[in-house]
Amino acid sequence: MNGTSKTVSKTKHLITTPTTTSAAKYGFLLHHYATTKSLAPTTHLHAHLITSGHLSARLLPLLTSSYAACGHLSYARKLFDKMPEPPLLAYNTMIRVSTLNGSSREAIQLFVEMLAAGYPRPDKFTFPFVVKACGDLKLLGLGVSVHGLAVTGGVKLETFMGNCLLAMYMNCGEKEVARRVFDAMMERSEVTWNTMISGYCRNGFAEEALKMFKEMVGAGVEPNGATLVSVLPACGHLKDVKCGMEILELVQESGLGSCLPVSNALVDMFAKCGCMTEARLVFDKMDTRDVVTWTTLINGYNWNGDGKKALMLCPLMLLEGIRPNAVTLPSLLSICADLGLLKQGRCLHGWVLRQKLESDVSLETALIDMYAKCSCIRGSFRVFVKTSRKRTVPWNAILSGCIHNGLATEAIDCFKKMLSESVAPNAASLNSLLPAYARLADLQQAMNIHGYLIRSGFVSKVEASTALIDIYSKCGSLYFAHEIFNGIPEKDKDIFCWSAIIASYGMHGNGEIAVSLFNQMVQLGVVPNEVTFTSVLHACSHGGLVDEGLDLFNFMVGVHQMRPRSNHYTCMVDLLGRAGRLEEAYALIKTMPFEPNNAVWGALLGACVIHENVELGEMASEWLFKLEPENTGNYVLMAKLYAAAGRWKDAEKTRSMLDGIGIRKNPAHSLIEVRNM
Repeated sequence: MNGTSKTVSKTKHLITTPTTTSAAKYGFLLHHYATTKSLAPTTHLHAHLITSGHLSARLLPLLTSSYAACGHLSYARKLFDKMPEPPLLAYNTMIRVSTLNGSSREAIQLFVEMLAAGYPRPDKFTFPFVVKACGDLKLLGLGVSVHGLAVTGGVKLETFMGNCLLAMYMNCGEKEVARRVFDAMMERSEVTWNTMISGYCRNGFAEEALKMFKEMVGAGVEPNGATLVSVLPACGHLKDVKCGMEILELVQESGLGSCLPVSNALVDMFAKCGCMTEARLVFDKMDTRDVVTWTTLINGYNWNGDGKKALMLCPLMLLEGIRPNAVTLPSLLSICADLGLLKQGRCLHGWVLRQKLESDVSLETALIDMYAKCSCIRGSFRVFVKTSRKRTVPWNAILSGCIHNGLATEAIDCFKKMLSESVAPNAASLNSLLPAYARLADLQQAMNIHGYLIRSGFVSKVEASTALIDIYSKCGSLYFAHEIFNGIPEKDKDIFCWSAIIASYGMHGNGEIAVSLFNQMVQLGVVPNEVTFTSVLHACSHGGLVDEGLDLFNFMVGVHQMRPRSNHYTCMVDLLGRAGRLEEAYALIKTMPFEPNNAVWGALLGACVIHENVELGEMASEWLFKLEPENTGNYVLMAKLYAAAGRWKDAEKTRSMLDGIGIRKNPAHSLIEVRNM
């Protein structure tokens, strides 16, 4: 303001002195105010021009330009519209300022008006900002047309114009065209290289971004802070620690370590590469840290499976005077959800309320999810009822929360209410909802949701069809499940829908068909994953297909070189055990590269009961009593095995162990639902 006051005082005599009130003097002042972005002097001069009667058609464009340069776009546009024939300078100014102030549509509209009015061809001051506006709005077709007009209009591919074209094509995802423009440029600035590097990164071409960076260094162009902030995410995406370390050395040599965005990008890069020690070293050496720094380190620990250490950063962050924001808090709430830390989650909820951030949709969703995963679904509903409930994301979160807590009926009721309140579901809504129908296993309900998916067009999505396969199979209708599977185009059948149909037949004891489908899938070139192998091995186990199961297990280990998980071993132990090959099952357990879990030992114990093998049964039960001491089924099975072998005292002793540890077997019950009653 002091500078503005001095300017006004120095130029006041130019306004008040009659001999210097010519249009040239006023023009000089308006140009000066536009350059210095002095809004108050502009309004004062405007008032003087009106009251003195000196506001001429010559001064109107200059006054418009001054208002526009000062950011007062609405008033600049009013003055612009008063001009009967705006000159090219006025158009250029309005287009430039509109683009730079985020009003890209306004800039394009002005450009179209300019062409329609038959004005002289736009010049090198017009096209770059129109191109930028097209890039901001991702209007590729219009951008290409403007590029063509510039070429036919004789506008040379100078550095500024070239940079704008590069940014436009990269924003529209046309990296090949951007590269052609780049190659055609005679002169390239740091901005040129940075635009290409950041463009490749944004479009998911991390390798090309690194190549461009190396090309830049090879051309003798010294990277600046913007370059490093653009290229470091590519290193993180590729987990290229070597390149990241080279950039770290470059930062240390150039003194760019004091640049906060560069240091933040280094922390992020090392975290994404799994190098938390290096990330923490960069963090500790930073002279200044902002909320982005802390959030990045918190996310880094979370990504690398150390949520507790991430939470420990929160009080340190507050001690440094940095407040967590709407980006930090969802990350912290996600950690609480994953670790089941309800108390800490509630503390964070209190912070959200005190900071008046509860209306942020990402925080609403994170809170609903946190309470649900901490088995406090009432807390989820309390947060949910306070949301605007006009957005889809909170509904998706509450649907997912109901499913997580086994509340299938409540999830379906929520979905119906969502539709009644005219909230449009998306693919994520249905991914959250459809498991509820599989859990209920109600054929009528399944057909209802199937009809909705057809009417709404979601059934064409392979994810929805895969869920329907699972739902119908769990409702006992293999026919409908296979009809859905056959309705998916061959090119769209992914590993998930194949796994679902294989699991469906395995669940119903049709092992031969499950194996046949698996072989058909492999012949079509679809690579099986861990879930697929679990499904087909489970099918072999329930169908008594021992040889086929062993062949598939060897195929998984030998051909696909996939390390078997505990569920694969459980299927194989169950398969061999059901066939009475208990010694082979136990031998397989001994070859496991990790400690067998309760499911593996449970499969062996179940087989021992069937074939009355007390010796192996005792060994399995000994492990089970340690791994899950409160599971009554294990004690009952072992007592049954002793009784079958005539060892009544041992059977009684095993049953008495239930009383000794204070647990009892819950009585079984059946439930039949008729019309939701």
